[in-house]
Formats: sequence, C-alpha cells, structure tokens
Amino acid sequence: MDRLVEEYLHALVVEKGLSQNTVVSYRQELRRFITFLSKENIKDIKNVDRYVILNFLDELDRAGISRNSIIHAISSLRKFFLYLLQINMITDNPMNNIVPPKKAQHLPSILTTDEVERLLATPNTATNLGVRDRAILEVMYATGLRVSELIHLNLNELHLEMGLIETVGKGDKQRVIPIGDVAIKWLNEYLQGPRGALLKNQNYDIVFLNQHGRPMTRQGIWKNLKQLVLKAGITKNITPHTLRHSFATHLLENGADLRIVQELLGHADISTTQIYTHVTQQRLTNVYNKYHPRA
Repeated sequence: MDRLVEEYLHALVVEKGLSQNTVVSYRQELRRFITFLSKENIKDIKNVDRYVILNFLDELDRAGISRNSIIHAISSLRKFFLYLLQINMITDNPMNNIVPPKKAQHLPSILTTDEVERLLATPNTATNLGVRDRAILEVMYATGLRVSELIHLNLNELHLEMGLIETVGKGDKQRVIPIGDVAIKWLNEYLQGPRGALLKNQNYDIVFLNQHGRPMTRQGIWKNLKQLVLKAGITKNITPHTLRHSFATHLLENGADLRIVQELLGHADISTTQIYTHVTQQRLTNVYNKYHPRA
C-alpha cells in the first residue's frame, strides 16, 4: 500500500504539477490512513469498503482531530480512490456516499495594531539575528506572505527600488506584492550587513538565513516567533499565519477593497478572503459593546 501511495503522489506531481507542500499534505493524510489499515489488519486495498472508511473517520474524531482536518482527510481519500479506480486497482469506490461534515467557521486570531507595534519592536537590533528577525516580522506584516513563501523568498525576487517583491504561492501561482518603506528599510539593513555575516563563505540566494548561514525553515520561523511573542508580553496564541491574518484585517479596517486584498493574499477564491470581513465586523461589535454606554 505504501507503494501505491507513492505512485499516486508521483502522478500528482507529473500530471497535475501540484506544489511540494500540497504533496506533503496528501502524503501525511494517506500515511495516517495506511497506519489505520495496518492496525485493523487490512493488507489489501481491495478489502477497504465504506465501513472501513467510516471507522477511520470515527477514529479521527475520537482522537480530537478538528472538523476541517477531517474534511481534508476525506478529500484526500476521495482523490486517492478515484486514482485507484482509474488504474483498475479497485472496482468499487469505498468513498461513494461518504458525506463530509460541514466546514467549521472560525474566525482567525489577529493582533491589534498596538500589539503589532510591540512585537515589531521586540527583536534586539544590536545583533545580526535581531536585525534579521525585525526584517522578517516587518516583511510578513507588510506583505501578508505565507511562511512557506517567506522561507523561499529569493534575492532576485526583491525589487526594493520599486517597492515590490515577487513570490510563488499555492499552486505555483506567481504574484507581485507592494512592500512599504519601513519594511524596505529593515530589509536593506539586514541585506547590507547581517545577512553576509550569517552567510559566511556559503552560497545561498535565499533571503532569510539561520545562525548557521543556511535557509530558515518553517520550524525556525515558528520557534523564533514564539520567543518574540513571549518577550513582547502578548498572551494570544500566535502563529506565523497570525501576521498574515492581521495584515488582511487591518487593510480592510482601513478601507481597502476586498478584491485588492484577495490579490495581495493570493487567494484563488474571494470566499476565502471574505472571512476577514467577518473579523472586522466582530471587532466593530466588540468595540461598540465595550465603549457605548447603552451597549
């Protein structure tokens, strides 16, 4: 079964050109399913029926897996079994009549503008790593980049003299994003000294490097951010995506058009961007309830 999964993932890359992050996500979902089959002593994929699928989904639910993650697992399995049908590995699709739960609507956590200012001011810019961290935070908040886009940002994608950067997002879609003067200032400060000191004698074109002079990872960004949030005295549960959420919400609160925010974020569907209108409405309600004498 592991071989079938790898052949399927290879087909996704070759035939559909899916990004590496998408393939990794599918692999994780399918490996979890294969592990479940092994525990159930099911050794042949042809023996998987609708009830096996339902038992697997029930196990995910009992394990506390979120509703949206279960929806993603169903989507991954649906595509996998369609592939198995196409190559005549199975004759009946066990995913028929498997109805996913409704998607959970939860509003993303965001930072206030005051909290953003505190966070941005936290890195010790007297050090090379501090300048790098300040530049990372400024770029993430100024552009709304995903963390995967940030760690793959290349030197030739910076067009700072024009106030622009390029990035390749989900589905390998390229977009150009404006970047503000403050973020440009800190990026230039990082590029003109600290980056070279971190790079030493190595040869990387990736913009943001770790203390060993190698490209930063998602885990590295996450770890640094957690430490900075703690130092800033912010008690919210903050992830790298929180800065992206804050970027979008603050734009809308200050009058930006939803379509423009969609383009800046690289969303294929505007319904994905519309979640931020709910965030701004909720924040308006909170402010009203707090400050209006008859709220």
